[in-house]
Amino acid sequence: MIRTPLRPLARVLPARARGENPDLIERENLAQRHSEMEVRARTRAEGRLLVLAAFFVCAYVAIGGRMAFMATSEPSEPVASVGGSAIANQRADIVDRDGRILATNFETHSLYAQPPQMIDPVAAADKLVAIFPDLERERLLKDFTGKRKFLWIKKKISPEQLQAVHDIGDPGLMFGPREMRLYPNGQLASHVLGGASFGKEGVSAAEVIGVAGVEKQFDDYLRDPANAGKPLELSLDLSVQDASEEVLYGGMKLMNAKGATSILMDVHTGEVISVASLPDFDPNERPRPPTSGFDPSQSPLFNRSVQGVYELGSTFKIFTAAQAMELDLVTPDTVIDIRGPLRWGKFSIKDFSNYGKELTVSRIIEKSSNIGTARMAQQIGAERQRAFLDRLGMLKPTPFEIVEASGGQPLLPKNWSELSTMTISYGHGISTTPMHLAAGYAAIANGGRYVAPTILKQTGPQMGERIVSEEVAKASLDMLRLVVSNGTASMAEVKGYSVGGKTGSADKPKPMGGYYKDKVIATFAAVFPTDEPKYVLVVTLDEPEIIAHGEDRRTAGWTAAPVAGEMIARLAPLLGLRPQIEPAHISGVTLTSN
Repeated sequence: MIRTPLRPLARVLPARARGENPDLIERENLAQRHSEMEVRARTRAEGRLLVLAAFFVCAYVAIGGRMAFMATSEPSEPVASVGGSAIANQRADIVDRDGRILATNFETHSLYAQPPQMIDPVAAADKLVAIFPDLERERLLKDFTGKRKFLWIKKKISPEQLQAVHDIGDPGLMFGPREMRLYPNGQLASHVLGGASFGKEGVSAAEVIGVAGVEKQFDDYLRDPANAGKPLELSLDLSVQDASEEVLYGGMKLMNAKGATSILMDVHTGEVISVASLPDFDPNERPRPPTSGFDPSQSPLFNRSVQGVYELGSTFKIFTAAQAMELDLVTPDTVIDIRGPLRWGKFSIKDFSNYGKELTVSRIIEKSSNIGTARMAQQIGAERQRAFLDRLGMLKPTPFEIVEASGGQPLLPKNWSELSTMTISYGHGISTTPMHLAAGYAAIANGGRYVAPTILKQTGPQMGERIVSEEVAKASLDMLRLVVSNGTASMAEVKGYSVGGKTGSADKPKPMGGYYKDKVIATFAAVFPTDEPKYVLVVTLDEPEIIAHGEDRRTAGWTAAPVAGEMIARLAPLLGLRPQIEPAHISGVTLTSN
């Protein structure tokens, strides 16, 4: 900007020549300058006021819009958070179907040391070893007197141990608050729950993460603070689970088995009410996984219900009969030639006993004839058999919601030949888990529809694809009832309850190929009550053997069936099933009508 002088010579000199006062020129120019400055200042002030007004308008619009949004949105509870903590230490509870606690959090403390602040490291080491006998004195002394500035001593300690360490009085021994996972029922349902451990750790908090079972399967849900601590509801019934494990343990010991598993499943919802695998473990003190080269089935961590892939023997025969009836190849009264042995190339199929020359389809299931079942399979054919088993879920891992279930991949023949079709018809040449078997029997029990097994509580029936018609399912149930009332599973009969089922005994395979001659996998799959089916129960024993009537007995009719019968007798009242009492005959009294 060019500034005009107050006394410009171009005006001052002429003014003097005319005898005028030059000061008037200066005052005139000064007044003009002040006027121009006032205009500029006013313009600047007006601009600032406009900017400020626009800012306030925008602020009011933003606040008003936010208030309008909040007024029209759904209300929600605020989620509290702690600033500066990078470790999430919240984990939701796990409860059974009635809300009883299966897993929860427990406030405890960790113990750590800062050696530079310790007064008497030797005395502290001696006293710590007295409180924690598993600690090594020499190791503590080396750490306390070395260059280390921090070390963990115990990741979790009890209140009594905390007080004992506190009484040592050394300022270098410090405590950190943390939460640990607690399983108040100990070993109960241990394979379902799995267990938890610490992830990220700090002196003031520790992250609890799932390592197996539902703890790992639903780890994201259990750790998500957005769930506001809502517990994970399982389908298990704590009372039924406890009774199941108690009976299964007694049966395993009585039958001298090395392992056992049982599954109780609702045939309409797919809910697994109880599932047990023995031997088991305490998830509060979860053991270490087995080392390499070790047989996994010998570890208590091995879940036989979903990881145990076995040939389940004659329990598969009812699937063959049901498919043959569904294809209109046979009826329950169709007579089939069972003379044997049935030869295919260099292989021969035999029956356990001589059942004569021919049997009806119902009697084939009742007597458990391999030859009769294989002849039905020949009519079905390999392609149709494979498709049927696939629809039953027998060719892939079950969708059961624990991480271990994904490893239960069935073992199938490389070449599904006619011989494979015949052997698979009676449960040999194909290996599945007991959970697969439970789902298969549920499809027959509920009227012919597949239902996926689940560990989560359901609100109603979860029916899937139709496998067989209701008529075929009913006929199959009648056959299963005959197996218990007249056939190989008579020891599973329970007074007051109509039980149907099928036994299955399969030679146990050797690790390097072939089969043991004196070791079997014995299985009994039951449906009860057969007049109005509600539940499927599968019991499998690994290498059972009992001496009865002076002979070694290993078959399922002598081992798994009586264990299942005892289990049904114990569980049915807990499930709300009332026994049907048959009217007794009164001696010496004649009933007449009016």
